[in-house]
Amino acid sequence: MKNKTQKPYQQIPIADCGEPLIAIPLEKFAVEIPHPYEKLGADYNGRSPYYLRQGIVQALLQAQDHLQQRHPGWQIKIFDAYRPIEVQQFMVNYAFNLLLKQRGLTKENLSPEIEQNCWEEVYKIWAIPSENEATPPPHSTGAAVDITLVDLDGNTIDMGGEIDELSQRSQPDFYSQISEPQALEYHARRQLLNEVMVFAGFRRHPGEWWHFSRGDQMWAWQEQQANPSEKFIAYYGAVTSILKF
Repeated sequence: MKNKTQKPYQQIPIADCGEPLIAIPLEKFAVEIPHPYEKLGADYNGRSPYYLRQGIVQALLQAQDHLQQRHPGWQIKIFDAYRPIEVQQFMVNYAFNLLLKQRGLTKENLSPEIEQNCWEEVYKIWAIPSENEATPPPHSTGAAVDITLVDLDGNTIDMGGEIDELSQRSQPDFYSQISEPQALEYHARRQLLNEVMVFAGFRRHPGEWWHFSRGDQMWAWQEQQANPSEKFIAYYGAVTSILKF
């Protein structure tokens, strides 16, 4: 029994602008090859996983420039970008099975209540792999990106938690109330990441320090929360076959 509860941002209307997916200029960013999800077995049908909507690529380059003005030589490291529905489904299933393993559970012995609890945990991080064009997963719009930072020497910056981690550490401000020096450093790094992305018009996922989007339902919902007297719509929706590559 999977949790199918609609999330607040999915009530935002979509009027897709029709902008195409384009290849991310990987030479401009730090990136993992092969893609982290390919390593786990996700199938991108022979295409590169590193695509985004054209305007998102341009905004990401603006964020990169702003970062390098503040920290010369540093780069945005792209972990994940456009995610086909099939990959979203694969990763949701992978996260569910990983959670069972971590809890010492097996599918065969799950009670309905425990199974529901596990799915609710998964969906705190992962969007439902919906094929309904009114409720697309953020990454399946080509307008969301998961990122972190690398320093001048190419070392990935420690943010005090892993991308896709199912724990409270994934909350963007998890370290904000901890006075230990290391915790303050983690918070400052997360703030830096957020600031350079906000500079380029992105919004950070309320529950994930690494996830940023611009122009999708989540972005529009957050803009609406910040400006309640205005009405916002999403201009990036589900990527259709017409828009693909």
